[in-house]
Amino acid sequence: MTTAHLTCDLPLPNHRRGKVRDVYDATMNDGTPVTLLVASDRLSAFDVVMPTGIPGKGAVLTRLSKFWFDRIAAELGDAVPHHLLSVDAGDIAGLDDDQQAALRGRVMLGRRAQVVPIECVARGYLAGSGWKEYQQSQTVCGVPLPAGLKQCDRLPGPIFTPATKAATGHDENVSFDRAARAVGRPLMERLRDATLRLYALGRDHAAERGIVLADTKFEFGFPLDAQGNPGDTPILIDEVMTPDSSRFWPSETYAPGRDQDSYDKQFVRNHLEGLVDAGAWNKQPPGPVLPDAVVVATQSKYKKAFEALTGTPFVVHDGCEPA
Repeated sequence: MTTAHLTCDLPLPNHRRGKVRDVYDATMNDGTPVTLLVASDRLSAFDVVMPTGIPGKGAVLTRLSKFWFDRIAAELGDAVPHHLLSVDAGDIAGLDDDQQAALRGRVMLGRRAQVVPIECVARGYLAGSGWKEYQQSQTVCGVPLPAGLKQCDRLPGPIFTPATKAATGHDENVSFDRAARAVGRPLMERLRDATLRLYALGRDHAAERGIVLADTKFEFGFPLDAQGNPGDTPILIDEVMTPDSSRFWPSETYAPGRDQDSYDKQFVRNHLEGLVDAGAWNKQPPGPVLPDAVVVATQSKYKKAFEALTGTPFVVHDGCEPA
């Protein structure tokens, strides 16, 4: 099992460390100011970063996002513009050859943006926190659903369920009305429509590749001009339809009424839920060390997701040096 790359330290300004990514302000060689996102191999579950990484995970997130951004541009065009400009570390100004080489395969250079503080979630199936809420109230984020649905049932139609973004701790599912009060109803209506269009694109492609895209989340922001002023048209930012932001299930084994086999970090969540049930963890930091068997199995699932969705083999490249 190769080494998991958990962090990096670059001589670039405004370093922010998220749950999975290290983010910097950077400039491309042509002088374009960008946001640099470096995808580590860190894994976050229940909004807690685990001390154990998944080798190669950051490269999967980056390359799969690039695949989806290209499809979105080809199929939706200006209807859903996005931030991505390059995934080539050689385009980053101010880094030497060794620093650029260390970033190979795990960087995105995107348009700088003012982030909308709402996560935009599309659900086509009844799973996760949605299933838990449905059992109590027959709703998901306040959206009423028919009676009698089983765990992981396909919904009558995809639904939009926003969540508030938390820098630390747990994100919170909220109703559409509450999200609209936070950022404005016209913007939330626009983001809802874009989210459901993106989900439909991903769902249909995944189905052709033998995968169920059960749900996924997107983030949006307003692009900044050279003076740092936000524009009027939101763009898709961050990652897109990866195993970190989505639930992927193999179509051949899908059956409602139970947990599903998955190509995402649900495998880790299930392991952690077992620890919670046994009283060995309380879903608060610090996270528990993951056994090698869980790491290897999760690494395999991310790799299989990439290969199934893109139709191309996945080979791990070196990334930032481990902490």
